[in-house]
Amino acid sequence: MPGRSISVTRQVKQVKQLDRVIIRFAGDSGDGMQLTGDRFTSETASFGNDLSTLPNFPAEIRAPAGTLPGVSSFQLHFADHDILTPGDAPHVLVAMNPAALKANIPDLPKGAEIIVNTDEFGKRALSKVGYDANPLEDGSLQAYNIHPVPLTTLTLEALADSGLARRDAERAKNMFALGLLSWMYHRPTEATEGFLRQKFAKKPEIAEANVTAFKAGWNFGETTEDFAVSYEVAPARLPLGTYRNISGNLALAYGLIAAGERSGLELFLGSYPITPASDVLHELSKHKNFRVRTFQAEDEIAGIGAALGAAFGGKLGVTTTSGPGVALKSETIGLAVSLELPLLVVDIQRGGPSTGLPTKTEQADLLQAMYGRNGEAPVPIVAPATPSDCFDAAIEAARIALAYRTPVFLLSDGYLANGSEPWRIPTVESLPDLRVEFATAPNHVNEDGTESFWPYKRDPETLARPWAVPGTPGLEHRIGGIEKQDGTGNISYDPANHDFMVRTRQAKIDGIEVPDLEVDDPDGAARTLVIGWGSTYGPITAAVRRVRSAGGEVAQAHLRHLNPFPANLGEVLARYDRVLVPEMNLGQLAHLLRAKYLVDAQSFTQVRGLPFKAEQLAAAIEEVSANV
Repeated sequence: MPGRSISVTRQVKQVKQLDRVIIRFAGDSGDGMQLTGDRFTSETASFGNDLSTLPNFPAEIRAPAGTLPGVSSFQLHFADHDILTPGDAPHVLVAMNPAALKANIPDLPKGAEIIVNTDEFGKRALSKVGYDANPLEDGSLQAYNIHPVPLTTLTLEALADSGLARRDAERAKNMFALGLLSWMYHRPTEATEGFLRQKFAKKPEIAEANVTAFKAGWNFGETTEDFAVSYEVAPARLPLGTYRNISGNLALAYGLIAAGERSGLELFLGSYPITPASDVLHELSKHKNFRVRTFQAEDEIAGIGAALGAAFGGKLGVTTTSGPGVALKSETIGLAVSLELPLLVVDIQRGGPSTGLPTKTEQADLLQAMYGRNGEAPVPIVAPATPSDCFDAAIEAARIALAYRTPVFLLSDGYLANGSEPWRIPTVESLPDLRVEFATAPNHVNEDGTESFWPYKRDPETLARPWAVPGTPGLEHRIGGIEKQDGTGNISYDPANHDFMVRTRQAKIDGIEVPDLEVDDPDGAARTLVIGWGSTYGPITAAVRRVRSAGGEVAQAHLRHLNPFPANLGEVLARYDRVLVPEMNLGQLAHLLRAKYLVDAQSFTQVRGLPFKAEQLAAAIEEVSANV
């Protein structure tokens, strides 16, 4: 079997057409579940399905094998139509051991398919997770369609002639599982074979072992009687264009590169590694050909200090972090507010407080971004809605920072960062022109008729101050964290001047031009509005679709700009009798809406480290609407 080509003649087996499928791969953190899910996702994207993914893994680098805290999973939802979430409940679970089964069985609907690696269901492994009896034999799984497959044994048999040690051969069992699932759902296989040979190019024996295991899994599905049915999910009808699968962090990195190119500025990233933001640092470090410089600093404070220094030097300064890092960077963000220099602060949120849940998602840094600095230090806030939207959000954050000379928060989160979806690649011409003009000459005439440079003389439309590159003759000026005198930039302790500067900086942020909020209210008859921000977009939209398909009337709006809010937000909120605000925090946006617009915004919240399910949001919408 190992030597057979996967182009064998297909046996006569039933092929069932489906419109969508949700698959979850689960096993130990060392079982390669993320790689398996990534490869299945890549093949699904190349096939043309719409898709959404949810990687979920432990924070420990190597959690104890076979334990519940050590379970790693990857969920993929793919369909022949537009989808928005990784799905509420898996149709198929691939469980590599008892821990994976026990951790994920509560999420499965009755009738779900479970593919189980029976080789791992020994007495010791069962007792480690609290099973008194083997669930594959005691009848407790009768509600599901169980497919017992000795994945480890079959992989070892397939690699018997590979010359690999048993332990090395066993590691390829995830590729056997991937091959089996690829057969079940008619996924392309050539790219995965090429990927494996490239990934393990320096160890060709490992590469060929993984390819052989992958083919063996495909052939097993083709020949075994246990899998009498395979499934087809037709490609989705997406708008014409060139697409690729992309994660949020990758899209964000590409957006930053595009912003650098469209502004004509060198991109400088000053960063300290932190989950889940580190991938942006890793990706940007590969693109020196686009005039990108990356600096891995010794700590969070040094990272943002270097980025702000780069901004002073005329670069597009960026720093990436997560919530704990924002706390450390807060003083330097305040300095950037005072200096009025463009700086992008990318906060990829995770569960907190403190170290919290490093690998789990949350959107609980909104109030920290809004107010987490001493003094009056307003900062614009932009939030992407989907993984691919991180590209556009990065460009928008750069636009605001460069046009208004201000630090800008970009609030992504772990769900967006690690999740993926198809992305329609834009043309360069469709991206906004972000070019800026540096100050090159004096801009003020003194009383004696001489000319000088005033670093805080403002553009009357944007209130932005001039940006002078250090070393420009005649434009020498003083910077620092102490309050500036209006115009001259000299140190000032004058009370009236401080009041004026504080109000001017606030007015600059309040005056940022952002698009009006768009409302999805098909016939205008809805009395309930669901409004969200960030990564709740997918679950909210999926829930709204469910409510409408059941005959309900509900409007939806989603905020990209959280500071300043869109100018029409107050008018939008006033149109509806009920306003529901789903958030992965304890109601931070709802708090801001209540305070600013005096509306009775109702929170629907969770802080479980996981995104909302569409079903639970639909139930919440129906309950609120019933009380109108």
